[in-house]
Order: sequence, then structure tokens, then C-alpha cells
Amino acid sequence: MTAAALRARRLPLLALGAASLVVGVLAGLARMGWALPLPHDGAALLHGPLMVSGFFGTVIGLERAAALGRWPVFAGPLASGAGGILLVTGGPEAAGAALLTLAAAILLAASLWVWRQQPAGFTATMAGGAACWLVGNGLWLAGWPATAAVTWWMLFLVLTIAGERLELSRFRPPDRRAAPAFAVTVAALVAGAVLATVAPDAGLRLTGVGLAALALWLVRFDVARQTVRMPGLPRFVALCLLSGYGGLLAGGLIALASAAPATGPLYDAVLHAVMLGFVFAMVFGHAPIILPAVLRLAVPFGRRLYLPLVALHLGVAMRTAGVLADDLMLRQWGGAANAAAIGLFIVLTAWSVVRGR
Repeated sequence: MTAAALRARRLPLLALGAASLVVGVLAGLARMGWALPLPHDGAALLHGPLMVSGFFGTVIGLERAAALGRWPVFAGPLASGAGGILLVTGGPEAAGAALLTLAAAILLAASLWVWRQQPAGFTATMAGGAACWLVGNGLWLAGWPATAAVTWWMLFLVLTIAGERLELSRFRPPDRRAAPAFAVTVAALVAGAVLATVAPDAGLRLTGVGLAALALWLVRFDVARQTVRMPGLPRFVALCLLSGYGGLLAGGLIALASAAPATGPLYDAVLHAVMLGFVFAMVFGHAPIILPAVLRLAVPFGRRLYLPLVALHLGVAMRTAGVLADDLMLRQWGGAANAAAIGLFIVLTAWSVVRGR
């Protein structure tokens, strides 16, 4: 299949995820008090499902399907993209949740197939991330409180990224402590998510232990410590990773230090330190590598890509400071900086692709 034909099949799926991203970002800003147009009145309440399932679920599902090259797996990103569109357009929420749950089930089935073909810690971890997505979507579909589902959604992204980094850590000199420490960390994360379904504060605090421990593990064992010394794209990717690990550590420590981490503004600080400071930093670092693999599009590196990375972490810092200082305006401007960082990264990446072609 030619590169053009491949893009013609995969770009529409990516466009479905992009629609969820745009509305999800606007919904997040609206929840912070910014007066922005939304497609329907209930869109602001769908910020989490749109970002995690509609956008990330579609992108991760598409990446996995492209790697496996098996057409049934593409039904996953199609289902999550369609479910996101239902939520964006004000369709039946239950139908959207059902499609997103189906997408998670397909991703889990594909991940388990990979694990059976290649039994390893990193394939098991990524399968565990897909299982967390399925549990979170299932809880949301069944009407459980958002705090119960959100922890599972967060682990979907955290474990997916952790599994990918664990795979690459094999290229470092072996260390007998790495695998046991990683296993204990993942166990703490999953135990925290389970506990959060019945005791949100205690569950999120235990999850915070796992998040902080995972951040320290990544700093210690990830190859980014070596690649940061290299010039150009490898250094940019490494700085995205290392700065993201700082966001992951911050989220874990805030959860640990909070008297009631599962309620109020501190809950917002924990979630967005992880989802923005960690997850989107990973996106910024991996996009120049993933796009060529999925869409056969070259993304030439330019130093301009550091701008959205700096804006992203500045926004997270402002948002967290606003929570700690009880300053709503600072939180709002931090959220605006995060939205601007995401938009700027998309524009700069598209410009790089055009120049590369």
C-alpha cells in the first residue's frame, strides 16, 4: 500500500480524535470559568471522557493498530472516534459511553494478543493500561461517580506510557532492582485505583504513592538520562520525558500531602499535574516519532518545538500555584496557557510536516 493510500485510511480516524481534543480543551476551559462557545450545554461535563477516551483512546488505538497491521484492530479507534463524536455533538451519552467501552475492549484484546506472542513485563504493563481504560469506561457507563472512573482513566495513560518506557529501558545496562521495583510500583497504582472506588481519598493517596514511585523509577532507569546529552531531536525527546517525570512526581506528592485529595481544587491539581505535566509532555516528545510510523509523514525537528513544552509546564505551574494560593484567576490563566501550548504544538508540528514534504 502506498503512503498516500495509507494516510487516506488513517487520517479520518485521527480527525475523529482531534474533534474530541478540540471540544475537550474548550470544555476544560469552560469548567474553569472562561466564557467559550460549546456545541451543547452538557459538553463541559464531558471534559474527561473526551480527552481520555475520545482523543487519547483513539490515538493510542490507532498507533497500536498501525503497529500490528491487522484490520480488525482498527475497529477500536473507529469506535472510540465515533463515541467521541457522539459526545461532541450531544448524542446519547450512553451510546457514546458504550462505543468507548467497546474501543477499550478491542484495545485490551489486541494488547493481550501481543502479550501472548511476546510475554514480557512491558507488554503486560501496556495490556494492564488497556484493562484500566476498560474498567474506567465500564464504571462510567454503569453510572459510578466520576472519581471512581477518573483514577482508572489516569492509569490507562500512565501504564501505557510506563510500558513503552520499560521496553526501551532494556537498552540500558541490566539492573536486578529495576523489575521488582517496577512491579511494586504498578501494584500500588492498581491497588489505589481499586480502593478509590469505595474510599476516594485513601485510594487517590495510595495512587499518589505509586505515581511518585513510578516517577523516581523512570528518572533512575529510563534511557532519557543518556539521550539528553545528544543533540537535536534526541535531546528534545529526553527533555520532554524528564520534565514529564517531574509532573508525575508533583501529582503524586500533592495527592500524598492533601488531607482530602479526591475533592476540591487539590483534586484538580493532582489530575492535571499528571494528565498535562506528564501525559502531554510525553505526547510532545513522541509525536515526531509516532507520526512517521502511523501516517508516513516526516516531522523534521526544529528548536521551535521547545516553545509549547515550556508553555505547557508554565501553565501547569501557574495552575498548581493558583490552587495552593486559592487564586482562581491564576488557575484560569494557567489553564489558558496549557490550551495555548497544545494548540501551538499542533500548529508547529503541522508546519514542520509541510516543510518536510
